[in-house]
Amino acid sequence: MTVHTPVPIRIEDIEAWRAHVGRQDIRRQRLDVESLRRFAAAQGAPLDVERTPAPLAHWTWFLEVVGPDGIGPDGHPRRGGLMPPVTLPRRMFASADMRFLAPLSLDAPAEMSLTIAEVNHKSGKTGDLVFVEVDRALTQDGVLRLTEHQTIVYRDLGGPTPPVIPTDQPPHRNAQVWDPGPVDLFRFSAVTFNSHRIHYDAPYARDEEGYPGLVVHGPFTAAKLFALAEAREGRPIRRFQFRAVAPLFAGQPIYLAPGEGPGDVQALRCDGAVAMSAHADFDLPA
Repeated sequence: MTVHTPVPIRIEDIEAWRAHVGRQDIRRQRLDVESLRRFAAAQGAPLDVERTPAPLAHWTWFLEVVGPDGIGPDGHPRRGGLMPPVTLPRRMFASADMRFLAPLSLDAPAEMSLTIAEVNHKSGKTGDLVFVEVDRALTQDGVLRLTEHQTIVYRDLGGPTPPVIPTDQPPHRNAQVWDPGPVDLFRFSAVTFNSHRIHYDAPYARDEEGYPGLVVHGPFTAAKLFALAEAREGRPIRRFQFRAVAPLFAGQPIYLAPGEGPGDVQALRCDGAVAMSAHADFDLPA
């Protein structure tokens, strides 16, 4: 792993990043069916998306697009623009809170607004952390269809992440076993236009960011948990929240299981650790 010497964050840096609070970007796009079908295929959902909406379908569209000269060394777009240019090297999609207010109309125009809601700095045992909160709102025909509050976390590289050692017994009896491999990660990266190298470039993931293998996308795991929660309840989800806790790696089984309370679901690693927890609220019975 490449040795990285942390650079102390100055008060002036935090103030400059906080100046991004309130910045907004408006993106407009037709919600085309074929992009949604590819998104469904990448996550293993039904391909008849006209009749069966894909889990977290809104992530299909309004993707950030930059040319080759706009890509940073980690594969993400270079820092700056709407998002503050946080200098900490590791970037993670930590959590989201979504509310589904009305169905999306496919093959029709839509608008997504993205607003920087907050920028916070914390310092703890693992070093500096910067949390960037982003509000997203999707409208069609002047009607608000869904909202999403995302938390993106920036942190230093720290030490290498230790390999995950499987337990002797499955960590959950009533779990669905999901075993994503490199092709699955590549397809999900492709449909979400996510070029972060930890998902497809094994030498980079190991040598530069200190992971023991290719990292499963947080949104990929969230989509699988959304599908599990919806299937267990048999009713549409009106609110979905998830929080990433630990990384998941390709080539190792992931256990998608119910959580402790109604609407709770979780993704467990093969060592028994909770990697992602999620909660769904449902429409009232008809």
